[in-house]
Amino acid sequence: MRAVYRVLAMLIAIGVVVQAAAIAYALFDILHKTDDGQVFTKDSDNAGIAVHAVVGEMIVPLICLALLIVSFFAGIPGGVKWAAITFGVLVLQIVLAFVGFPVPILGTLHAINAFALAAVASIAMRQARVAGTPQSSAPVAA
Repeated sequence: MRAVYRVLAMLIAIGVVVQAAAIAYALFDILHKTDDGQVFTKDSDNAGIAVHAVVGEMIVPLICLALLIVSFFAGIPGGVKWAAITFGVLVLQIVLAFVGFPVPILGTLHAINAFALAAVASIAMRQARVAGTPQSSAPVAA
């Protein structure tokens, strides 16, 4: 279960990277198309926006929920705490995404919070790795 916990936490951090790449692609694609004279509206197709939405609204939340459930069975010291923090940061991320539509400047908080989500997922991953390594019986030199 520790390995499952570690992999789920890693997938959350990777999901944040995928989303950042997708939204960057979306912006550059929009700029490229509008430079060529195309008009972009809310009804326009954009693969980057679609990937960002699917990963952010479905895949990462499911992985976060799975991480929280697995945390109760993994036996990792602090594992439940870090899974719960990761889940809480994800909830904030979703709230910030929806608040960013009517108030676009708040969308910057959505971007900043993405780094926090990747960070806490990475800490959770590290907790699983550290918990899985045997403690050395040799005293630590001061």
